[in-house]
Amino acid sequence: MNGAESLVRTLVAGGVDTCFANPGTSEMHFVAALDRVEGMRCVLVLFEGIATGAADGYARMAEKPAATLLHLGPGLANGLANMHNASKASSPIINIVGDHATYHRNYDAPLTSDIEGAAKPFSGWVRTSPDARRVAADGAAAIAAARTPPGQVATLILPADTAWNESDGPAAVCEAPKRTQVSQDCIKDAAKTLRSGEPAMMLLGGLALRQRSLDLAGRICAKTGAKIMAQTFVGRIERGAGRVPVDRLPYPVNQARATLEGLKHIVLVGSRIPVAFFAYPDKPSLMASEDTGVLTLARGEEDALDALERLADELDAQSVPSQAAKLAPPSLATGAITGASLSQSLGALIPENAIVVDESISTGAGFFAATWNSQPHTWLQNMGGSIGLGMPMATGAAIACPNRPVLNLQADGSAMYAIQSLWTQVREGLNITTVLFNNKSYACLRDELANVGAQNVGRKALDMLDLSRPDIDFTGLAKSMGVAAARVTSMDEFNIELARGLSTPGPYLVEVQIA
Repeated sequence: MNGAESLVRTLVAGGVDTCFANPGTSEMHFVAALDRVEGMRCVLVLFEGIATGAADGYARMAEKPAATLLHLGPGLANGLANMHNASKASSPIINIVGDHATYHRNYDAPLTSDIEGAAKPFSGWVRTSPDARRVAADGAAAIAAARTPPGQVATLILPADTAWNESDGPAAVCEAPKRTQVSQDCIKDAAKTLRSGEPAMMLLGGLALRQRSLDLAGRICAKTGAKIMAQTFVGRIERGAGRVPVDRLPYPVNQARATLEGLKHIVLVGSRIPVAFFAYPDKPSLMASEDTGVLTLARGEEDALDALERLADELDAQSVPSQAAKLAPPSLATGAITGASLSQSLGALIPENAIVVDESISTGAGFFAATWNSQPHTWLQNMGGSIGLGMPMATGAAIACPNRPVLNLQADGSAMYAIQSLWTQVREGLNITTVLFNNKSYACLRDELANVGAQNVGRKALDMLDLSRPDIDFTGLAKSMGVAAARVTSMDEFNIELARGLSTPGPYLVEVQIA
């Protein structure tokens, strides 16, 4: 058994049974090992950023790591943007990155690079296997690292000779470490704060946004009169009928400050102190006022569900109604396409148990608020801000949950970073409906021009935000990769085509022409 086979066997034995791959020469022994080892699904993608983004979506929904297979330093570099997003979402991922044979690296061949140096800023764990007999143990260590709460990106670099030389066989994988419980002092401090009668908010993130945690947080806030809210960007949140509805803290600085104004206490549960996404002239970085006290009930790596259970017991809130949403979707909108009308029809059409992948950016500003009482669903967002995640993340989510429909709400500019995801969706027969909002621009950046104080903007600057001349034919692009697609210019057409896409097996794309 060579090192590559020992690694694949170790991954499969450790529960890592899906690999998103774009391999090259240095990874061929790993590719060959896939034929000798049962249990590993290998999914070909056409760009490494799709591999890392799909692994992110898979991890969020499967709640376990997937692997990626990347080709040397340049292949890793192509995947770094979505590795960044995965890291911010605390998604467990194991990157297998090929390298030149150990004896070949000294010759500075064209693809030689500092792979560890490139990986470290975007990985919680990095290691280069020194020889074939260490590969399996390093793979087991990578699995353990990826599964360390709250989850992290682990990057294992595999020189070619460590893959082809003889190994000692697969290595045992340790049990996944458990999340630590918060101290009883944290529980009592939070209870005292919420009992104080002073204006307070519970700000939720991470595992606190799952259904049982939301139920407990709703009961606690109903008991104490505290407000409840989610952080601005969420990795995964359970929403719709039967779930406690929570708004997200607004993205614009002024709106976020106004939302938090008057609070004396913020209790963080799986979230962090809210900060502005960017710095703006004459605006603060911290969203809460200076006299607002911030108390952490549970950090991201801690057991938020257990903390909420114990806090509910401390406050005698377990029996208080949690005020879960009732199923009351809006009616279908008709007429012209607007943000409001799209929000209304999406609220009506989201299917039961759907996974909604939201990278709609400016067009989708109102989508979240309009869907709180739709059919029960799961909502995923970009946590790191590097655009181009939506289509890969939808791909990974669909592979993790093949029996759930996936609805990808996708901005046009972001789509062009990873449009090749559609090819993989067809090849794998994935049940993904992509709604692509085509406004022919990086529309959110128009607002940011004003936000950062840029003045006297002329044609050169505006051209940097414009996606016309030529217009991009997304329907044509989709069809060229085997995806059934339709372009719509009215809400009546939108309702028909989205319903068709959601009822059609396999991928479907609805291009929405925004005036």
